[in-house]
Amino acid sequence: MSLAEIKEKQLVQKAFLWFWMYAVFGWCYEVFLEVVVYRWGFHNRGNLIGPYCPIYGVGALLFLLCFSRLMKKKEPKWLVYVKPVLIFLGCMLVATTVELIASYIMEFTTGSWPWQTYEKYKYNFEARIALSTSVRFGLGGVLFMYVIQPFFEWLTDKPSRKTLNIIAAVVLVIVVTDFIVTKLTGYTPRLAQDALFIPVFR
Repeated sequence: MSLAEIKEKQLVQKAFLWFWMYAVFGWCYEVFLEVVVYRWGFHNRGNLIGPYCPIYGVGALLFLLCFSRLMKKKEPKWLVYVKPVLIFLGCMLVATTVELIASYIMEFTTGSWPWQTYEKYKYNFEARIALSTSVRFGLGGVLFMYVIQPFFEWLTDKPSRKTLNIIAAVVLVIVVTDFIVTKLTGYTPRLAQDALFIPVFR
C-alpha cells in the first residue's frame, strides 16, 4: 500500500485510535477478571493513571500486521476450516512474546510490571507469562480478528475525515497529559500481589 493510499484512508489515525480502543478494552478485561472472576478487589491494571493497558494495543496492532493477509485469503477451500486454529496459535505466540518482552521493559523502566500476580498461576515463567493467560490470548485473538476488529473498523469508518482527525487529536492530548502527570507524580499502580488466587490449571 502506497503512502498516498494510507493518507487517503486515514490509516494512521485509525490505527492510533484502534490502539487506544484496545488498550481500554484490555484494561476492562483485566479489571473484570480481578473483580468478578478472581474476586481480588479493584486494582488499576494499567501502567498509567487512566483506564488503559497499552500492551493490549501493541498486541492488537501486531495481530493485524501478522494475520490480516491470512484473514483475507479465501483459497484453498480447506483454509476456511484451518484458519481459526492458525489464528489461535499465532495470536497466542505473538501475545505471549509481547507480554514477556514488555515485562522486562517495564521492570527496567519502572521496577515492576502489573501482572506479577502470575506467580500464583501453576504454570508460569518468572511471573512474566503464564499458560492460562496465553491460552486466553489465543482465544481472544480469534474473537479479535473475526468480531472485534471488524466492529472497530466500522466505528472508525463512520466519522468524517475532519471529525476523525479531531477525535485522534483529543485522544493524543489525553494520553500525553496522562503520561506526563504519571511521571511527575511518580504514580505506580497498586498490584494485587497479596490477593488470593483461584488456580485455572490444577
